[in-house]
Amino acid sequence: MQTNLFQNILRTILGLFMTLAGIGHLTFQRQEFLAQVPRWLPNDPMFMDFVVVSSGVVEIAFGLSLLFWAKERIRVGIFLAIFFILIFPGNISQYMNGISAFGLDTDEKRFIRLFFQPVLILWALWSTGALHYLLAKRKTN
Repeated sequence: MQTNLFQNILRTILGLFMTLAGIGHLTFQRQEFLAQVPRWLPNDPMFMDFVVVSSGVVEIAFGLSLLFWAKERIRVGIFLAIFFILIFPGNISQYMNGISAFGLDTDEKRFIRLFFQPVLILWALWSTGALHYLLAKRKTN
């Protein structure tokens, strides 16, 4: 299943974005990402830092996979979409608890941010060809 040039460009941009976000988890944006750790998880600072660091490592792996593992791009797209779903509670927690980070310093901005998660999910699926694959598979079942 082939992807077109535009899909490949957007997959590359997403791969770069994910790699940079992952590096940010480990370095210059670590405190910002702590704001997105759901408040229903243990409030132990070491545990919260572990969540940020481990999710950063996962994001770097996804980013590099999007960039360099073209043979498995469909699987990577599906798993990245699942990852985006799994981390969504962090965005909800940031909104529900009124936590400022990444310039999201009002309830309105934090609420609007929630609508970008479905965009990321679709971006991951479409740019990797996974959306077409899943829809085609659905038609055959």
